[in-house]
Amino acid sequence: MAAITAKMVAELRELTGLGMMECKKALVEADGDVKKAEEVLRIKSGNKASKMAGRTAAEGVIAAFISDDKKVGAIVEVNCETDFVGKDAGFIEFASAVAKAVAVANPADVEALAAVATDSGASVEDLRKAIIAKLGENMTLRRFVRYETAGQLATYLHGGKIGVLVDLEGGDEALGKDVAMHIAAAKPKSLDASGVDAELIETERRVAIERAKEAGKPEAMIEKIAEGTVQKFLKEVTLLSQPFVKDDKQTIEQLLKTNSAKVNAFALLVVGEGIEKKVVDYAAEVAAAAKL
Repeated sequence: MAAITAKMVAELRELTGLGMMECKKALVEADGDVKKAEEVLRIKSGNKASKMAGRTAAEGVIAAFISDDKKVGAIVEVNCETDFVGKDAGFIEFASAVAKAVAVANPADVEALAAVATDSGASVEDLRKAIIAKLGENMTLRRFVRYETAGQLATYLHGGKIGVLVDLEGGDEALGKDVAMHIAAAKPKSLDASGVDAELIETERRVAIERAKEAGKPEAMIEKIAEGTVQKFLKEVTLLSQPFVKDDKQTIEQLLKTNSAKVNAFALLVVGEGIEKKVVDYAAEVAAAAKL
C-alpha cells in the first residue's frame, strides 16, 4: 500500500473540489494513484468535470493576427509571471508582434519562431529580451496556431485570456465572429466525434459503467446506459453538436447549414491551460499532514 501524503490529498482536492477525507479515502482505494482516485471520486460523487480543466494557472496573454484578405492568420500564447505585467501595454504589443510574425513567416515551431524578424527589424527573441529587461519578468513563447485558407479566417479574443481562430468556408464575417465567440464560451474539444481523444471516451464509458453498477442497474442495461452517456458526452464536447450560445434552439451544425457554410478547423487557446503554478501554503500543508 502506497503512503498517502498531504500533498497527494491537496492535489486531488484541487482536481475535484471535494473534501479532504473523501480525497484521502479515494487515494487509499486507488493505492496512491491520483488519476485513478479522481476517477473513483467521479464514480461515487457524480462529479462530472475536473476543476483543473478550466483553471488558469499561469499569467500572460493570447494575441491574434489576421491578414487583410482574411486568408492567413495566427494566435499565440505568451506567458509572463504576474497578471500585472500581463496587462502592460508593452507586453501586449510584444505579443501582437509575435502573432503577426507567426502569420507572415510560418515558423515550424516555437524554437524557430525566436529567430523570425518582426516589423521592427528585430527578431522575436531580441524583442523578448528587451521587454524582459524593461519589465523585469521572465517571459516565454509557449505555443501558436497558424492557418492559411481558401475560405476566410475569423478570430475572437476574450479579455486577452482566451483566443479562438476559425477557418470558415462560406458564410460571412458576422458568422465567423459568432462561431468564434461560441467556441470561446463553450470550449469544444473537437469539430466532431472523430476528433475526440479515444482515451477520454473510454474514461467516460468506464465511469458510466461503474456508476450504473453502484446504482444497482440490471446487468443487461449497463452497456446501453454507458453508450448513452458516451453519446451525450460527445454532443457536449464537439462543436457541431453543441447548441449555439446565442440561440440554443439550433446547433452549430444547423447554424452553419442555414448559412451555407462549414468550419474546416478551429483552434482554442486559454492562457495557462495545463500549466500549474504552485503556491505553497506550508502552514496548511503541515496542518493537513497532522490530520492524516
